[in-house]
Amino acid sequence: MTDVALPRVRSVDITSDAAKARIRARYRAEARFRAYGVAAIALTAVFLLVVLSDIVSKGLPAFTQHVLSMEVLVDKAEIDPQGTADPAVIRAGDFQLLVRNALRAQFPDVTSRLGRRALDGILSSGAADELRRRVVADPSLIGRTVKVPVLISDDADLYFKGTGTKIEREPGRGTLTVGGTSGEVTLSSTAGDFAEDLAVVKRALSAQARAARTEATRLRTIVQSIQASRAAAERELATARAAGNAVQIAAAERRLAAVTEEETGLSTRMNELSETAAALQARFEAPAAEEPVDASFPSLLVAVNGGLVKLTRIGGSAATGEVLLPLSSDAAAQPGTWQRVTYQTPATNRRVTDQEVAWLEALRDRGVVESRFNTAFFTSGDSREPELAGIRGALVGSALTLLVTLVLCLPIGVAAAIYLEEFAPKNRLTEVIEVNINNLAAVPSIVFGLLGLAVFLSFFGLPRSAPLVGGLVLALLVLPTIIIASRAAIKAVPPSIKEAALGVGASHQQAVFHHVLPLAMPGIMTGTIIGMAHALGETAPLLMIGMVAFIVEPATSITDAATVLPVQIYLWSDLPEIAFQAKTAAAIMVLLVFLFVMNGTAILLRKRFERRW
Repeated sequence: MTDVALPRVRSVDITSDAAKARIRARYRAEARFRAYGVAAIALTAVFLLVVLSDIVSKGLPAFTQHVLSMEVLVDKAEIDPQGTADPAVIRAGDFQLLVRNALRAQFPDVTSRLGRRALDGILSSGAADELRRRVVADPSLIGRTVKVPVLISDDADLYFKGTGTKIEREPGRGTLTVGGTSGEVTLSSTAGDFAEDLAVVKRALSAQARAARTEATRLRTIVQSIQASRAAAERELATARAAGNAVQIAAAERRLAAVTEEETGLSTRMNELSETAAALQARFEAPAAEEPVDASFPSLLVAVNGGLVKLTRIGGSAATGEVLLPLSSDAAAQPGTWQRVTYQTPATNRRVTDQEVAWLEALRDRGVVESRFNTAFFTSGDSREPELAGIRGALVGSALTLLVTLVLCLPIGVAAAIYLEEFAPKNRLTEVIEVNINNLAAVPSIVFGLLGLAVFLSFFGLPRSAPLVGGLVLALLVLPTIIIASRAAIKAVPPSIKEAALGVGASHQQAVFHHVLPLAMPGIMTGTIIGMAHALGETAPLLMIGMVAFIVEPATSITDAATVLPVQIYLWSDLPEIAFQAKTAAAIMVLLVFLFVMNGTAILLRKRFERRW
């Protein structure tokens, strides 16, 4: 026998130090890769947590609302003087006047026109809506006193939610002598209680002096640079004059005049700030001097004898103030029976005045203020008043728009997917169609808005800002996504199922619709839900077709003017009122809940009906 030459086996080095080093390096590389993945996930989770926390913290206050629970006399003379009990007549009654009278009864000392006007400002323009609704539903309430929740303004509501000012209270240590019960009064303490308030004012003076000096220093630096520019302009003017060029001389003179004017203005402002800083510093360095308290300082008040006095001038042991809430008497208050009250935020930085804060705190102390769930946020339409604004119109508009989108894109998208996957011939035309469908899925959404503006509004003349047009535009936007998802679901069904159906005599159409399509339906529904969630969050295409109208009443049909939730969020985010910030965040929370529910439903459908082949 001939010896067979065996192939030479290549030896693998796994025992040497170099081999072990390479293995350790590979393990370290794998560990670093896993660490990078964990770090990326953790960073993403942190960003997501920060965003959601910010939205929730800003949006939660919008789900609650403060009201005044007051006894309101339903005066027949103002509501139904003829006694007709006609709902139309009752509805037209001046319920707002009844509510204002009830609030004024809480503060009978407010008799001036300006005072009453400021007091009425605590109420919302829709304060009487609940009373009107009850009386219209039950006319027998006319002539009776009804306890009803009265809506307050957005500024008052924000104050009760803690966005007004921090209030500090300190009991008085000495005996307080009061020189009156209303108007301007003098207060004096035997224990020098006002020395601490005077120190607060002095510290504020020092801070103002530092700020003025800092600004003056900044302006001095700017003036020095302008002076250098002025010197350059003077040299340029001299050169132009030496050359005798009239055009250059005129241009140089204009530049010099502009620089000189700017220097003069800034120098004047710098000198004013320096003088102001010096004056404030001098007041700060005179500790025993009495100081005026203006709106730029924290508000200093005294609660005594059931009333409230705002200090306007303050010394170490005595002060002068204006009565905000009338005192029951001018008797001397013993130590511990009166309080020094400080509103930390200066009145210039608050939406509510000291007088309004006093009224609001008095109402809270009387147990009139109640906090309740803000049902109007879900049951009311849009409004210029933040406390009256709601998302009902946007929710109805979103529902109608998505209904139109679903009715159009689901049958068309599924039919197109079935045709392209099962019936269309494989030629150049179908390849071009498939490529364009994939490209349309990546087109920016605003392009579809421009298409809707040009075709549906300009060419076909469909109603502007209507759910019909919005649904058509969103259907064009979502259709490629549904077609791609449906084709993937159909393609995932094993070919053996269709082949088995054809083998027992079924036609091609029967095999597709009776066997393949039912098995692909979970994937099709998942893709459809994801596409609809995409449509729910779109804003740009709807802005292009005019769905930015101010909509108060919800739409009743697909041709009525309407708005959608993302557009409502966009509109509220651009409004200057502080209360709309919470409304915006709350609407975002509602939108996110809908998106989470829709995507969660898609995941559940996939888990529930998914099959392993």
